[in-house]
Amino acid sequence: MFDAGQNPFMRVLLIEDSARLQNSVGRALRKAGYALDISGDGKEGLWLTQSNEYDSVILDLMLPGIDGLSVLRQLRQKENNVPVLILTAKDTIEDRVLGLREGADDYLIKPFALEELLARVHTLCRRRYGRKNVPLVTGNLQIDTLTRSVTCNGKVLDLAPREFSLLEYLALRKGEVVSRSDIEAHLYGESTELMSNAVDSAISSLRRKLGTSEGTPLIRTRRGMGYVLEAKQV
Repeated sequence: MFDAGQNPFMRVLLIEDSARLQNSVGRALRKAGYALDISGDGKEGLWLTQSNEYDSVILDLMLPGIDGLSVLRQLRQKENNVPVLILTAKDTIEDRVLGLREGADDYLIKPFALEELLARVHTLCRRRYGRKNVPLVTGNLQIDTLTRSVTCNGKVLDLAPREFSLLEYLALRKGEVVSRSDIEAHLYGESTELMSNAVDSAISSLRRKLGTSEGTPLIRTRRGMGYVLEAKQV
């Protein structure tokens, strides 16, 4: 069974008009740690994809406003390559082929198991970063996304879900400066009200648990720019 705690750190958009599925899928994704936005119609969903950066989109086909295939076509016409998982009751071969030809990355038929949905979303999100489900390693720091465990200098760290998500995001972009706005966008949903120092506090807590490498913090601050996880070699 797919463990809901195995997700990356990602931001997902669910475009689905069923209140029941919004609740059940939304609850499962949030429990897995994803930052989640939800839309109940095609027009708003399309607008959200144009206004925010998502790591994957879960898209129903039968939507009010604009149908799901039209949303998908417009996304691809605008060269938006966000991974899209179609979630629909349309189960014929012709429907599946059409969805994939229009640019969907995956196709899941209703009814479905939440564990399978989470596994597929997990795969699409990591594909966006060109990564497979292998440990992320930088120096003496190792992050295993499948077991959701972190070791640093040979010690297993006890990280809160948000801390793990933040560390994995920085590790995927190790050596790059990651801005506060990027971190907020990937770790928190649009509806989340954040304290002005939320990111700083999360970084501070994570730093305390990571400690230092040869006297130097693993996460460095670049004033006015953001944070960087040093790309040290083993």
